[in-house]
Amino acid sequence: MTADVQILLDLITAAALDKKAEDMVVLRIGEVSLIADYFVIATGKTKLQLHAIADNVMQKAKAAGYQLLHKEGYDEGLWVLLDYGSVVVHLFQPEARDFYKLERLWGHAPRVELAVEGSNC
Repeated sequence: MTADVQILLDLITAAALDKKAEDMVVLRIGEVSLIADYFVIATGKTKLQLHAIADNVMQKAKAAGYQLLHKEGYDEGLWVLLDYGSVVVHLFQPEARDFYKLERLWGHAPRVELAVEGSNC
């Protein structure tokens, strides 16, 4: 992992945890797919909390000079996707996360142990 990707990954996970994201999982997706290097998957209990998590991630990433390439699902607030190229963030309400089961779908991708306090990685 390049230092730049590590900085972005740390920034995203910390920003999500700042807004009480739960059950955070980070997958090293680049080992099994060309989609991205990492998936960050986390849960927010409500649409309002998902917006707060997404807004904080976007604000901190922008302040650090990272460009958001694509955002999807924000208005609906059930599953918010934030694509930073090397790191793709998936924020779910509990029912949507249980329905899509990204961790199981991408279960062959190694999980990353993060040094961010409060993560469940």
